[in-house]
Amino acid sequence: MARHSKPDDQSVRLLKVGERVRHILSELLARGEAHDDVLRAHNISVTEVRMSPDLRNAKVYVKPLLGEDEDVVVKALRTNTAFFQREVAQRLGLKFAPKLQFRADESFDEASRIEALLDDPKVRRDLDDED
Repeated sequence: MARHSKPDDQSVRLLKVGERVRHILSELLARGEAHDDVLRAHNISVTEVRMSPDLRNAKVYVKPLLGEDEDVVVKALRTNTAFFQREVAQRLGLKFAPKLQFRADESFDEASRIEALLDDPKVRRDLDDED
């Protein structure tokens, strides 16, 4: 009997593979295995990995500790993409190695902006009136 995949099954698989890629990259960065002085000098968090439906592309969102030198860190990661792709391919064991695209994670900046808006006295007053 043929197994029919549901959209939910695919999204769970994408999440699992993305999480595995995130762990592998985090481990490589924490151990300083990339031969790059910029990457070794910074503590870098891999905040999220979003896989394409065919698992051939991965958008990797990163944030250096305290957001310092974000552009320099992302540039260094992009320079060393081949190393990271090779390591991920070896450790994942998938048929195809995902092509990694490193990007700065802007979600923390967006969250700070929203927090500042909610702290505005005018907005707080409006929110208190609703209660």
